[in-house]
Amino acid sequence: MVVNQQALNGLNISYSTAYNKAFSEVKTDYQEIATKIPSATSETNYKWLGQFPQMREWIGERELQNMAGYEYVIRNRKFEMSVSVPRDDIEDDQYGIYGAYFAGMGQAAAEFPDELVFEVAKNGFTGICYDGKPFFSDEHPSGEFGFKTSNLSHAKLSAESYELARAAMMNLTGDQGKSLNIVPDLLVVSPAEEKTARLILKADQIEGTTNVLKDTAEILVTTRFASKPHMWMLLCTKKPLKPFIFQERKKIKMTALNRDTDENVFMNDTFVWGCDGRSNAGYGFWQMAYGSDGTEDMQG
Repeated sequence: MVVNQQALNGLNISYSTAYNKAFSEVKTDYQEIATKIPSATSETNYKWLGQFPQMREWIGERELQNMAGYEYVIRNRKFEMSVSVPRDDIEDDQYGIYGAYFAGMGQAAAEFPDELVFEVAKNGFTGICYDGKPFFSDEHPSGEFGFKTSNLSHAKLSAESYELARAAMMNLTGDQGKSLNIVPDLLVVSPAEEKTARLILKADQIEGTTNVLKDTAEILVTTRFASKPHMWMLLCTKKPLKPFIFQERKKIKMTALNRDTDENVFMNDTFVWGCDGRSNAGYGFWQMAYGSDGTEDMQG
């Protein structure tokens, strides 16, 4: 190929098409467990997370909720992915071999919110949420008197551990002593626990007894938990704010440095394509989730 600007513009269209096509065809899972929130600055303060919205009878003056009770900040981070294509490969008509790579870039960019959100979820046993405790903890202040409350377990997934987790979430009350009306609807497991999850939630019977837990939640199997094969989470995802937050400051976008006047072309004789964006992930209400690291068997 004769390398001129017209040829490079055509090549840019070809690579961009491969990138965009792959990007658009990706099915992501982060929306199942996280609420996407746009961000307009370098960070966002979710101090309102200290208040779980509940109605009360209006007697006397209005009771104003203290929105500054907690400080929980998610700071946006910058991410990039770039590739350089040597001029020699274009001149020698080897540019076509990069098409699959640009498609891979598009796929990786589309999947990146999954990577961020599920990593935050996986780290929920140590990652700090709005009340200063790990997201999964047995020391969350909760209820009318702020007693220590747990959304943490170490039990491996079983019908019994699932039932206990479900009951713990549904019995939560707010600071007015009223039920938070939390009904879990999604069980998130690794591939190693898929069979157990399906037995609990899809089988008609368990060990010869009618399975009263059937269809009490949907199942999400994620390969992103493969490194923690026995970890599982029970989530409530039907409220306006899901258990996790995906915060987007700048959508991932691909750009090119492919003009002869660009420094990379003059100095290194290479043409550069790259994509970048700004985003981060964090924790919503811990009350919407119950997690177990699966390190212990249930005691009979």
